[in-house]
Amino acid sequence: MILSSHKRQWWIGGTALVCVLACGCGPRRSSSQTSAPSRTGLISINPQFDSAEQFSEGLAAVRIGNKWGFIDHQGKFVINPQFDSAGQFSEGLASVTVGEYKTAKLGFIDKQGHYVVNPQFDSGGLFTEGSARVRIGDWTTGMWGFIDKKGHYALDPQLGVPDKFSEGLAARTESTWGRWGFIDYQGKFVVNPQFDFAEQFSEGLAAVGIGGKAGKWGFIDQQGKFVINPQFDWAGTFSEGLSEVRDAKTGKWGFIDHQGGFVINPRFGTPASYLVRVDQFHDGLVAVRIGEDVNSKYGYIDKQGSFIVNPQFARAEQFSEGLAAVLIGDNENGKWGYIIR
Repeated sequence: MILSSHKRQWWIGGTALVCVLACGCGPRRSSSQTSAPSRTGLISINPQFDSAEQFSEGLAAVRIGNKWGFIDHQGKFVINPQFDSAGQFSEGLASVTVGEYKTAKLGFIDKQGHYVVNPQFDSGGLFTEGSARVRIGDWTTGMWGFIDKKGHYALDPQLGVPDKFSEGLAARTESTWGRWGFIDYQGKFVVNPQFDFAEQFSEGLAAVGIGGKAGKWGFIDQQGKFVINPQFDWAGTFSEGLSEVRDAKTGKWGFIDHQGGFVINPRFGTPASYLVRVDQFHDGLVAVRIGEDVNSKYGYIDKQGSFIVNPQFARAEQFSEGLAAVLIGDNENGKWGYIIR
């Protein structure tokens, strides 16, 4: 059951969770206070989901038990839980799968929950710039292509693992386990395969890794030239002018600008196994982790590196459309809800 916000809310902007009930037992303000407290960190949708994703185009995928559906900003189901997995909406469509893990098939639905592209693929991603990557076959021998919104192939399936299109290019390997380069909409390599790892382009730059697992990451432009030389243990994607990187000296995560200089010094912990890296800035905030063990917590910082929501969550997703999914409680028994930006 979804509880309305006027009946029950949780204030979590500080270090403690304080119940705020309709009876008025919330924190009092003295008469000398002239400004209202920040609402950042206030629970908007109460913890009740077994898993939750970020909002996109007004909806968010959430899981109840073993099934996924989609809720709106009020926490009400717009598309009832019925899918075995679900991705976020992008360009009006969201990927969903039906069936058990090894036999599941992926298709795409609209915001009414109707199939626009019937389940038929073995894997796939979200739509960007009019196309979505899809795979036919398993990870080892399967072939990847790109489809349009009618399910027709825009790029025929072939060997080589692609990322989504961003700023006109998509990262792709030359073979199933080959090196990464970048292709255009015709499937031709604009930046030849030469990197061991690659992220998507954003704000004119893409993170790439050279030298294998023990190598370093830097950032290239769309001509494949390094703008920020390889020097980091890992690097992410630029968002709102900053990109997350893992410092080679400390092993901690921080944030750099387009010139490669640290704007927020590396001091945040390495994410747990379910994440490869820290997140990107969205709505002016980013989730970061303090601590390295099972008791470590996530909070949210601004672009000055100051905590706006103190570390207190077992897990936390990025803000989107003014809301962020957070796990209240531990990883085994906790529930997901959404907090306000």
